[in-house]
Amino acid sequence: MSSPYTDSALVAADFESFRRQESIFTILELALIVALLLATALFRPYFGEPSAPIVIALLTGFAIGAVQLAWLHARDVPPDPAMLPMLVWWSIGFNAALVATLLFLAGSEDNQYFVLMVVPVLEAAFRLPLWPALGVIALADALNFLAAYPLHSTNEYFEAGASSVIFTVVGVLVWLLVNNLREREARLRGNLEELARTRERLLAEEKLAAVGRLSSAIAHEIRNPVAMISSSLATAERPGLDAAERREMFAIAAREAERLARLTADFLAYARPRGPRLTRENVAAALAHVAAAAGAHAGQAGVVLGVEADPALEAEFDAMQMHQALLNLVLNAIDACNSGGRVTLSAAPANGAGAMRLEVADSAGPIPPETVAHLFEPFFTTKRGGTGLGLAIARNVARAHRGDLRLSRNEPGRVCFSIEIPAHGPAGVEGHDG
Repeated sequence: MSSPYTDSALVAADFESFRRQESIFTILELALIVALLLATALFRPYFGEPSAPIVIALLTGFAIGAVQLAWLHARDVPPDPAMLPMLVWWSIGFNAALVATLLFLAGSEDNQYFVLMVVPVLEAAFRLPLWPALGVIALADALNFLAAYPLHSTNEYFEAGASSVIFTVVGVLVWLLVNNLREREARLRGNLEELARTRERLLAEEKLAAVGRLSSAIAHEIRNPVAMISSSLATAERPGLDAAERREMFAIAAREAERLARLTADFLAYARPRGPRLTRENVAAALAHVAAAAGAHAGQAGVVLGVEADPALEAEFDAMQMHQALLNLVLNAIDACNSGGRVTLSAAPANGAGAMRLEVADSAGPIPPETVAHLFEPFFTTKRGGTGLGLAIARNVARAHRGDLRLSRNEPGRVCFSIEIPAHGPAGVEGHDG
């Protein structure tokens, strides 16, 4: 989307750019006025004693330029874009009026006050279309000859002509360069807008493709338990089936129904995660809670489960979501270990005290490279009966906390997943919805 400032002939993408550009022109004008004042003071034998009206005019011009510069830098709220062309014409007109006034006051004295027209010429060439810019250049040339007219000297006319040629060449050259840059900027803006539209289309297509892949994965995962439930119930209805076999069919149907319910719950947790509600929590207590929840599963697998964290360590996170993410990681780690293995939950500050790292490490591993490439993909699993959503849910939780989950170590006898999140919520606000 184009800025309202670019719709005028100002060659400024926004007010901040206009402010910088106009400040440069104003500072150049002030520098020329100071140079003229110093020249009249230092070279009095050549230029003669400057009259008081000329000094007053120069000082007035300096004061007005300084006020304009101060106004530009003091303004916090950008003005109406329609006001900027008025500022440009005011600046050009004021400088031309100042030069005309100085030439009138100088009369037949030899002077160099026409040099102040270099600022209007440059500004017009930089900001205006061609014909208005040529008009300002013609005005500068006219004032140049006006300065030479009272002297009635051929040399002065030649000097005025040479200066006018310089004004014209510089003005036209600057206009051509700026116009070329303006055309390139317009083409670049068009290319960027087309790139943005293409990106939106690609994102939309990628979303549709992702929905298709997700739908296919869901259908695949649901089809198996539904088929098992259907076949088990159909078998249980067969006449002549004894009670033990019928109970076994009902048990299979119940297990598959439970698996289907777990799959549905995990998918909802993955697909529609709520924002975290951040509260100040004791990290060691959170890890101990997860270890207690997974303790029975670890005991059945013969795996030792340990917690390593400073009892005083605290951070801001959603306790329920973080328990779910860590529990998924811990259960995966327990299932990966053989009997006698060890799983450790640990926590420590990261990046100084600005972040918190929560780790779940086990003594199994390494995970094969072909498996690592798909670890966080939804519905990818190597466990019999797994939904393939545990790691995807855990990563969603980490990212919802403005952090991330990654496989930080993968080597023989050591596999470690790390969740790194900010230790403090936004602006340190507790109990807010993320």
